Amino acid sequence: MTDIRLSLAVEAGVFAVPETGTILVLRPHAGADLSALPKERVRIVQGFRPDYDAFAAAGYAVSPEPESRHDAAIVVLPRARVEGRALIAAAVASLPVGAPVAIDGARTDGIEGILRELRGRVTVGEVISKAHGKIFAFAAPETSVFADWQAQPTVLADGSVTLPGIFSADGPDPGSELLAASLPEKLSGFGADLGAGWGYLARAVLTRPGIRQLDLIEAEHMALDCARRNVSDPRATFVWADATRYQPAQRYDFILSNPPFHTGRAADPSLGAAFIRAAARMLTPSGTFWMVANRHLPYEATLRDAFREVEEVAGTGAFKIFRASRAAVATRPAPGRSASAVDRRRPAR
Repeated sequence: MTDIRLSLAVEAGVFAVPETGTILVLRPHAGADLSALPKERVRIVQGFRPDYDAFAAAGYAVSPEPESRHDAAIVVLPRARVEGRALIAAAVASLPVGAPVAIDGARTDGIEGILRELRGRVTVGEVISKAHGKIFAFAAPETSVFADWQAQPTVLADGSVTLPGIFSADGPDPGSELLAASLPEKLSGFGADLGAGWGYLARAVLTRPGIRQLDLIEAEHMALDCARRNVSDPRATFVWADATRYQPAQRYDFILSNPPFHTGRAADPSLGAAFIRAAARMLTPSGTFWMVANRHLPYEATLRDAFREVEEVAGTGAFKIFRASRAAVATRPAPGRSASAVDRRRPAR
């Protein structure tokens, strides 16, 4: 949400802030200025852990999922069209009929397409176009108007469940499939999957009898909820956390990762590099890191800075599999950028 669009919408009365009651704000990004709204009445829903933590630290009431009923709502449009529709349906379901609903989004996130769709269902008020995006509002109709937009899980051929908007929601990512096939059968001990998603890689790895415990560390709450449904092995534990900053109670014998590498729509290898440094910090001195990366991403230098032994053990024209061991230094979480910039949505690969 760009600060100027929200402020203009409130000042112009395009979004009428109610005098009493709570205001639901769905999926705003960390750093968004919500000062145009009465802070004590704002209820933020944000399932991406770094953004959740940022709003909580700023003193906002925040939860990973919608709760209770509210008196107004603002939806910050994500890139995934199906997810955006589901957020709008969730907003309407949380409101009384007639309550104001604002939709804010960038052109690159499909705001114009959503606006066209909404005009076929409700009466949309004035549209403010600013800063490469739009904001507009409508009065909440009966929930049934958006019944077909409500989030519906996808059941994959193997029985796995995913949800709109999470990474690789339409099936296993080919990179994860290659990594799973490249891991040794004798993998054992206490391990972790950094950026575990909906659990494909973890479930494949837990076929190894020598594994005592596997921590699935994932920043996106929706994805971790899917992983809980998809991975029933009692050796699995589920950790809602920013993988680049998580501090385990004990170091791991092995770590697996198919790290994200996008900030918005732009490729950003520094995100994968942060996962590499995090893995080096979390491993025992004899621990091993297994990682898949797209062939074009330049991770070799970071791997060699973080580990004394690095080798490419498998690959295709599209992907490469690394095995790294003997962490070079006790790496701390990097200052500045964190996984709050990570977008694990389907367009990332």
